[in-house]
Amino acid sequence: MSPQTPVPDTKPNPEQVVLAARSVAKSYGNVHALKGVNFDIHQGQVTTLFGENGAGKSTLMKVLSGVIQPTSGEIILDGQPVVFGNAAGARDHGISIIHQELSLAPNLSVRDNIFMGRELHGTAGVDFAEEERQTRKLMEELEEDIDPLTPVEDLRLGQQQIVEIARALSVNSRILIMDEPTSALSASEVEVLFKVIRDLTARGVSIVYISHHLEEALTITDHAVVLRDGNMTAYAPRAEIDLEWIVRNMVGENYDLGSPPGGYEMGEVALSIRNLSVPDASGVDLVRDLSLDVRAGEIVCVYGLMGAGRTELLEAVAGRLAKTGGEIVLEGREVSHLSIGERIARGLALVPEDRQRDGLVQTMSVGQNLSLASIRDFTKGLFTQHRAEKKLIQDSIREVTVKTDGGDASIGSLSGGNQQKVVIGKILATRPRVIMLDEPSRGIDIGAKAEVFRLLAEGAKQGLAVLYSTSEVGECLSIAHRIIVMHKGRVSAVFDSNASKEQIMAASGEAEAA
Repeated sequence: MSPQTPVPDTKPNPEQVVLAARSVAKSYGNVHALKGVNFDIHQGQVTTLFGENGAGKSTLMKVLSGVIQPTSGEIILDGQPVVFGNAAGARDHGISIIHQELSLAPNLSVRDNIFMGRELHGTAGVDFAEEERQTRKLMEELEEDIDPLTPVEDLRLGQQQIVEIARALSVNSRILIMDEPTSALSASEVEVLFKVIRDLTARGVSIVYISHHLEEALTITDHAVVLRDGNMTAYAPRAEIDLEWIVRNMVGENYDLGSPPGGYEMGEVALSIRNLSVPDASGVDLVRDLSLDVRAGEIVCVYGLMGAGRTELLEAVAGRLAKTGGEIVLEGREVSHLSIGERIARGLALVPEDRQRDGLVQTMSVGQNLSLASIRDFTKGLFTQHRAEKKLIQDSIREVTVKTDGGDASIGSLSGGNQQKVVIGKILATRPRVIMLDEPSRGIDIGAKAEVFRLLAEGAKQGLAVLYSTSEVGECLSIAHRIIVMHKGRVSAVFDSNASKEQIMAASGEAEAA
């Protein structure tokens, strides 16, 4: 690992509890996010924290890392009570956190993000050369070919996640909290991260790991803890748990993601993509000569590994990226010349992969975010019809089942799953004919996934054409009538809902990538 990663003098003792929460509670007014939680972190071990969105996982981690203060209870470090005034105080004690939602400065370089607020100083001021050297070493350890001087805003989301991880690894940490660290990573990047985790635990570093990828998390964990509604409902060592145990303790029953909706006739082709090519910044096509039709009432899944061109395909169709060739036809009319707003007005809309950056306005309330894309419907000149806007907000909250105190609540007060439903609700409020969703379940739990896919299935029954992308093969076999597999910018295979996971993975080049 990096030169700053601590190497204990003694062999890790998995029985030793290095950090513990004792009867920790956290309230926000009448909302009780944590209700007397007890939680142990063992030396040199991975403790995985499972739970639905809103169960209290991120709140607990923020308490342990000094980001927020508990309402009651105490934190025990090395057997002694301790109070962290802020995240810097926790970091001084060797506790670091990688947040689920990225906290990078997009206009700064990779190097400057990693050393922001703790710059390395030499005799002539900030030692940029040493910062760059250490950044390169971190990138090598994470097996990612990223130039330290590249602006973060030029990186794809998965690479930005790598930078966030590198920043945490560069700190002298005894305890590293990872909140959804793989949500934007490819399969190969996940493997590299797991190698890093194994190396850290071998050196005595303790890891707290939060993930909604249940099977993935089982491969790395030593202990599992389940939170539900702010309470710890279950704890067990790895040898005593399996997938069924996790789901049962998380949600009380075995949720599934549904099945392709039926019992109705599909309509005419709503979206026709013909010979589409989309370039990267250097002019190399990431999507090449791709054709695809989606009918009204049909749900089509686009599956592929990271870099297959899934995101570029959807963003070009939505008008966010330029194309070098091809046509985009919506209900028989070419729309390539239209702006993003004009395409939305015609009934073609995208739910983006990065909900924090592209889907939500953090300074706005839940209601303002829900009504934002439909504002033309109740605005005349300089005046807004507030009654109509309020009705739209109330209807959207009810229809997409957002768990919130109301439209005036801060968007930041919602869990990740409920924020995702706000993004989807905002798009559905525009009454689209075609809805596209890029990784709609990224960073949300199994219960929230089921609700999102239920919304899409219900929309399809009403004649909505649905096109969604995913890098999780299991999600292809949920509600999709048809599965389009992409590999290196092209369609490599087309399957119906009876396809096997093995067939889909083979067509994506996953065996080749492994």
